[in-house]
Amino acid sequence: MDAPLPAPPDSLIRPWKTATIVASMVAAIELVLLLGAALLLLAKPLSHAMQRHAEAAAAPPVAKAVKAATVKKVRRTHVPAARLPRSKVGVIVLNGNGRNGAAGAAAATLQALHYRVQATANAKRQNYASSVVMYRRGYEGEGARLARDLHVRIVGPLDGLAPSALHGGQLALVLGAD
Repeated sequence: MDAPLPAPPDSLIRPWKTATIVASMVAAIELVLLLGAALLLLAKPLSHAMQRHAEAAAAPPVAKAVKAATVKKVRRTHVPAARLPRSKVGVIVLNGNGRNGAAGAAAATLQALHYRVQATANAKRQNYASSVVMYRRGYEGEGARLARDLHVRIVGPLDGLAPSALHGGQLALVLGAD
């Protein structure tokens, strides 16, 4: 009674193989769609993180903060009032932050405030952390007023600039990164 079993008909085998191939294709398409959705969801935060990293790498290093205990208190002295009206005060604008067009934009702001812009140029270095207003001897009041007008915190006499570099003006504005 040994007899071979009859072979199943081909119609029973082929639908099973076809169904497996179709299910595998559907799963592969779903995988591709899920990966695409994940990429779209992560692209914006990832691009922002990359942009912040690039900006941090391109910006000049900022000096480390000085401990509060080592900083001496600065005594405020009386600042004389400005003698000249804004329209009679000449200002040279120097770009010290390295951004293109910063000096031109600041010059336009100064002209809107009725200051005379003598010239715009690049500063000797491009890594100023803060903006600075410098004044010629006798124009401390005008320098303080310009600093108030532009919300600049650092005001001092000409340092590193000869009075002749002001092109006949009284004040210099060096733009920093702030």
